[in-house]
Amino acid sequence: MSAAAPDRVEVVNFGCRLNIAEGEAVRSAAMQAGARDTIIFNSCAVTDEAVRQARQAVRRSLRERPDATVVVTGCAAELEAERFAALGARVVQNDAKGFAASYSDGPLAKTGPRPYTPALSGADHARAFLGVQTGCSHSCTFCATVMARGTARSASIEAILEAASTALTRGQREIILTGVDLASYGDDSGTTLAALVEALLALPGLDRLRLSSLDPDRIDDALFALLTQEARVMPHVHLSLQAGDDMVLKRMKRRHSRTEAVALVQRLKAARPQIAIGADLIAGFPTEDDCMFANSLALIDDCDIVFGHIFPYSPRAGTPAARMPQVGRAIARQRAAELRDANARRRHSWLDAQTGTTANMLVERDGLTGHAENFAPLALTAPAAPGTVVAVQLTKRDGDRMIAAKIQKDIAA
Repeated sequence: MSAAAPDRVEVVNFGCRLNIAEGEAVRSAAMQAGARDTIIFNSCAVTDEAVRQARQAVRRSLRERPDATVVVTGCAAELEAERFAALGARVVQNDAKGFAASYSDGPLAKTGPRPYTPALSGADHARAFLGVQTGCSHSCTFCATVMARGTARSASIEAILEAASTALTRGQREIILTGVDLASYGDDSGTTLAALVEALLALPGLDRLRLSSLDPDRIDDALFALLTQEARVMPHVHLSLQAGDDMVLKRMKRRHSRTEAVALVQRLKAARPQIAIGADLIAGFPTEDDCMFANSLALIDDCDIVFGHIFPYSPRAGTPAARMPQVGRAIARQRAAELRDANARRRHSWLDAQTGTTANMLVERDGLTGHAENFAPLALTAPAAPGTVVAVQLTKRDGDRMIAAKIQKDIAA
């Protein structure tokens, strides 16, 4: 993090892609309010470590820039408002962080849940993150999201199309839909995620659409067809699996079984073999024994997970899982490391198998890096125009990415 200059507003995003998308709305709201010399921390509370990092960053800013205004918003601020306020930071509610009044000099009023407005990330990446819903109406025992963001609320399709059009107008050719519980989009308004995807695909200029984490039990026939048959929906499915053992899943209050998760991946791969699978996995959930962990470890291969979002369980105050028998942080960290190692091996084998193949690469703003359709990270041997989609041949693996050589002219915009 760099210190904010006296005439600017700096937003530091922690955590998920939704926070990245909402960060631009935070910046715009603060600037509209006339904020200057302001650092805003858009915090995350998915783990204790995420909250600790936010507190550490706030303390550092207050110490190093005593004349700056330090603001904390996001999930950690929602759950630990008094603690952040005691440090000397101004605390803004999650539901109010996109409104200019939250950054004025007046008192902050406590508000209830507001209708959700789409959140669009800035123009600093070739890809645009578009937040389309917030909150969650499930009751997973490990999660504090409901406390931090409330129940699930969706933005209107019309408002989302307007935000997407803004991204396309500024030259961003790939949009990533994100949300706290993306697959529940439309539950509160009588529509569906599949209907939203179809509406977005009707926009001229949208070449690539990617979806963030999906609950496996919410992929209906219409969404499955889009994921497997629509070329502009990228062949990359990230699943909120969390564990690979049925007893752990039950104690988490997840809504799918191990067998159902494996079967879904098999169906996806059968319908569209090039689909790359990502997954969220928690290591060391309360009561998890060695056999239960072995089932989660085996899930890496059974579901061909090449993009793992893996972290050790940490208890969140007020959640049912925090009251369950704990396995201990050392064990959780060790198991997370084993999952990451297994995932790295699977990912490297997957990348190695792509040597000699071709792909269409969206070039990032640096002109040298980007992603293939299947989300494989790529690095060009020579620069290309930022924001363009170029055809490349993958020549070799370099760590967690592939080296790519351009083989033809840019694909027309």
